[in-house]
Amino acid sequence: MKKKTTGPRVVQIYSENNDFQYAETLKRKREKRLRERTFFVEGVRPINQALHYNWHIRAFLYARDKPLSDWATNILRNSQADIHYELPYTLQEKLSNKAEASELIALVAMPDDDLGRILVKEDFRAVIFDRPASPGNLGTIIRSCDALGVDAMIITGHSVDLYDPETISATTGSFFSLPIIRLLSQKELMPWIAAVKQQLGNVCIVGSDEKGDYELTEHDFTRPTLLVVGNETWGMSAAYRELCDTIVSIPMAGSASSLNVANATSILLYEIDRQRRARRQQ
Repeated sequence: MKKKTTGPRVVQIYSENNDFQYAETLKRKREKRLRERTFFVEGVRPINQALHYNWHIRAFLYARDKPLSDWATNILRNSQADIHYELPYTLQEKLSNKAEASELIALVAMPDDDLGRILVKEDFRAVIFDRPASPGNLGTIIRSCDALGVDAMIITGHSVDLYDPETISATTGSFFSLPIIRLLSQKELMPWIAAVKQQLGNVCIVGSDEKGDYELTEHDFTRPTLLVVGNETWGMSAAYRELCDTIVSIPMAGSASSLNVANATSILLYEIDRQRRARRQQ
């Protein structure tokens, strides 16, 4: 990416004017985020991760009447953002979701929902999450994907907003580390799955259910794997059940009849990673 030859444009905010309302509405409203293709990020680790993975920062907001830490000062000094908004600390407090206002708030550009962003390789593993309903669950699963070697996540159907600040916060920065693609439905995914199978050959599509065909440890996850995760309330749709090559279950003791979707997915991802590490050590 070609670096800018000039620094960011500095805009002074003194009141809850249009510039302030722009940032505040991006925080609150999904429709605004989608229309502007921009989302709201705060927190040291999320901003560090966004910069580390070269996401396009449209703007930084910070208080001009409160000393900044070395961390914030260095980020602003090296910033490639389009705009720097300077505002009173009282307005920074109003914008921030933190108990103590964040030093920096970033307005970040959304990437395209293009399956071409996904790098398909020999030991490929991806998660397909159909109609996630909880930002906390979605964010937790993204965090587990990052921790356990997943190459990509695909979200299908009507779902909670991927770019909701609560979702991003729940990922603790992992949001920025892997491609996450949103599609209207399973139908838009089918040509891509066919292309992945043609490229890799031995691909297995695996779903999870309490009445699975096998316990998860009995299935060979060392093959390229697409793991299908169903909606928190309704589970996998009939279309996804038909698409799966196999469905696995997680053995449970006690009186629990099921696991939270984020917990179940993390267990499945750990088993995938465990088997692959074991294979490499042989």
